[in-house]
Amino acid sequence: MTRTGCGVTTSFDLSLGSGAVLYGKWNGGRYEIVRPLGEGANGKVYLVSNRGRNYALKVGADVADLQSEINVLRSIASRQSRGVEPFLVHIDDFTHAGRDYNFYVMQYIQGMTMTEYLQREGNDWYSLLGVHLLRQLTQLHQEGWVFGDLKLDNVLVSQYGRAHLIDYGGVTAIGKSVRQFTELYDRGYWSAGSRRADPAYDLFSLAVLLIQVMEDRKLAHLSKSRDRSAEQLLALVKESAALEPFQGWFKAALSGSFRGASEASTAWQSQYRSRSEFRQRRKSSSRWLLRAFTTSILVLAATAYWYLNVN
Repeated sequence: MTRTGCGVTTSFDLSLGSGAVLYGKWNGGRYEIVRPLGEGANGKVYLVSNRGRNYALKVGADVADLQSEINVLRSIASRQSRGVEPFLVHIDDFTHAGRDYNFYVMQYIQGMTMTEYLQREGNDWYSLLGVHLLRQLTQLHQEGWVFGDLKLDNVLVSQYGRAHLIDYGGVTAIGKSVRQFTELYDRGYWSAGSRRADPAYDLFSLAVLLIQVMEDRKLAHLSKSRDRSAEQLLALVKESAALEPFQGWFKAALSGSFRGASEASTAWQSQYRSRSEFRQRRKSSSRWLLRAFTTSILVLAATAYWYLNVN
């Protein structure tokens, strides 16, 4: 359940069916609704078609909230390399049933959840997903923002294991109270800190997310405990064969020891490279053993052949 500082969030009354066409009031864009993509705490997102291309269009329930998201996306776009298509595409208003609505159009990321991706491609991709998410958090924090509502539903994985943060509705300026959060990923819920927007808040949420994709059932059971704590989360990590190699990283993220997302990213990438090198050594060792075994079989066969023919 996603919450704000004022309690459980509610959606606004807007229903747009497939085939409906929206016209931008100022830029004149034509957007045909393909289907709904999701409903967040402060708006609804639709898959739309514009000039033969698909985009995601978010309609805001509150002008100030939507403008805050747009400011974040503009800030990120200003740091992107030249030639890279910006995530934010258009900003406009449209009129529906006599009421004006604000919206923005963004790139449509066709992907799946982290859990689905790992189930399909295998757990070897786990480390790389963490690399992508930490890089995005680092950039966001450098711009003065905290993502806030970091959860499984707000991450999509596209081709080649590229993990993307989506739905910036919970983004909060560093130093403010977190605008939106989901209890499972909230450090306050785990009695591990305040709901003040700082980089450590996002890193705690990310740690819970990275635990969840590997140990969903155990985490769900643990979250129901009245005396839940960061120490219990770390104990779960130590008990998990998949997570234990990252124990040092999780300990720092859950305790707020990292000085920032950049340091956390460097630490995770170091672990990622170590695991990659280990896998490469293991593969090389396996190939060497296979060649040695094959050679020994051939030698044995040749010896037997020689012995039988000589005798």
